[in-house]
Amino acid sequence: MNNPRPAKSGLHPRNRHSQRYDFAALSAQCPELAGFVRPSPAGEPTLDFADPQAVKTLNQALLAHFYGVAHWDIPEGFLCPPVPGRADYVHHLADLLASDNHGEVPRQATILDIGTGANCIYPLIGQHEYGWRFTGSEVNEQALRAAGSIVAANPGLSQRVRLRRQKDAAAIFSGIIHKNEVYDATMCNPPFHASAQAAGEGNARKRRNLGLDGAALNFGGQHQELWCEGGEVEFIKRMIAESVTFARQVRWFTSLVSRGENLPTIMRALQEAGAVRVVKTEMAQGNKRSRFIGWSFMAQRKA
Repeated sequence: MNNPRPAKSGLHPRNRHSQRYDFAALSAQCPELAGFVRPSPAGEPTLDFADPQAVKTLNQALLAHFYGVAHWDIPEGFLCPPVPGRADYVHHLADLLASDNHGEVPRQATILDIGTGANCIYPLIGQHEYGWRFTGSEVNEQALRAAGSIVAANPGLSQRVRLRRQKDAAAIFSGIIHKNEVYDATMCNPPFHASAQAAGEGNARKRRNLGLDGAALNFGGQHQELWCEGGEVEFIKRMIAESVTFARQVRWFTSLVSRGENLPTIMRALQEAGAVRVVKTEMAQGNKRSRFIGWSFMAQRKA
């Protein structure tokens, strides 16, 4: 009999990953994972989370076990996202949409995922959990091909997930949202770092935190995934400025914000842009704190 697994603190109540990983069940779904499972110093099964292949295989198992995604892979060097944290954004976004829908999460929502990446993670989770239809945009051709391969390899996904190439690296919504299209929400995990050097230093800190000082370890992530000029605050400010053009086509624009100190600048930009509603939602996974912001140029729907 399995012992009860302690809960992970801070995750959304509907998050399927609120308990510690059940490696026996996950390995039954994805036998390759068993080769990476090893005992912790306390004798509990765990993974070497410093091993990128182990982490990718864990993601394959999680997506298969919880979300019905039988085929998932990403090219070497691309970002391998933490599934529990990504699921949290989806569930909190669902709560935001419910606030405009008499408290009920809409099951036919249309969502635009900005920078869907090679992993296509938000559409995979959102379509399974809520039946949402997604458009995923991506500027990187290789990432777009990888995401397309995931959609094509899993029956039924092509009915709920479509992908579009962003041909203008300076644009976010322009060229992606077509005339007369409407979306219930957009979501985005913006580039975190302000330069390639900062991204490299962040990767080095991650290695040191894992006790791998000096190890040549690649945690994955392309330029567009990890950094842009000015970092996340400048990216989000550009997103806010461009969102004004699409104010009548999107009910809620949202974005993750990794650094709390960026919020005052972002809030000023929203005020200057004329957003009529702004929300901030705190998220947590263990000791890691994050948040997402949402803004709308539309008045709240009346009950």
